[in-house]
Amino acid sequence: MTRFVISRLLSTVPVLFGVVTLVFFFLHLVPGDPVDMMLGEGAHTADRAELRERLGLERPLWEQYATYLGGLVQGDLGESFYFREPVVDTLLRRYPATLELTLASLVVAVLAAFPLGMIAAVRRGKPVDKASMTLAMLTAALPTFWLGPVFIVTFSVNLDWFPVSGREGPESLVLPAITLGLGMAALLSRMLRASLGDALGQEYIRTARAKGVHPLRLVGVHGLRNALIPVITIIGLQFGALLSGAVITETIFSWPGIGRLLITAIQTRDYPLVQGSVLVIAATYVIVNMLTDLLYAAVDPRIRPARGA
Repeated sequence: MTRFVISRLLSTVPVLFGVVTLVFFFLHLVPGDPVDMMLGEGAHTADRAELRERLGLERPLWEQYATYLGGLVQGDLGESFYFREPVVDTLLRRYPATLELTLASLVVAVLAAFPLGMIAAVRRGKPVDKASMTLAMLTAALPTFWLGPVFIVTFSVNLDWFPVSGREGPESLVLPAITLGLGMAALLSRMLRASLGDALGQEYIRTARAKGVHPLRLVGVHGLRNALIPVITIIGLQFGALLSGAVITETIFSWPGIGRLLITAIQTRDYPLVQGSVLVIAATYVIVNMLTDLLYAAVDPRIRPARGA
């Protein structure tokens, strides 16, 4: 198991290197000059040249790239053009908010999807199954950028149940988490319905039913355990979707996380901050996928790595 974990960690290196490289060069292809953003287009030529030299933007692109990689190896992501502080400090201040929102959205998705998917699988083909899957499809079709404002107008402005925006307490987390989690809940419930429905049709389930196993134990233990592998796969893959979806959700609800920070960095052409934000999101996604592989082994002993592997 130890060798397996180490090999997975090493395999993340080329992935993150590719992310860093693509983001670095694509950023410099996007129209817009950080110096113009900071000084304005009417600034004096001497002031522009001085700032460009101080930021290192006058050097050839390959030299800037080599300098960035050298700093990255040492854990230095550079200094933010906009905030005038190390990128690492800015990200550390914002990352907990994004992680909190993503995990809360995941909890919302699981709590909504599992009962819905299990009921649909048990009552497959019946009206409750059709109703639950129709609800799931409807939820999946609602875009975040529409659902968020509707929640704000309904539950914040009209009913005054939750704050309109910001991160001021647990109640501030409710609307953003539901907005971000509902889309994943729809996909997860459909996957659980299909996977659990197949598991309940297997021979060992019929044998357990013939032996008089309680229906709740039959579904919740025997069936669900064997149906979890594809569901866990979806959760691992969709975690990345939650991180990317947090960019829109954080902007709508003024949530002070990395997603909103990334939008600010792009608007101000803050190259180091954009690169650092994307790197953190990519690294989180890669780590979650590695943990998903380890979770497979806990759920299904048949796919555990051989001893010593």
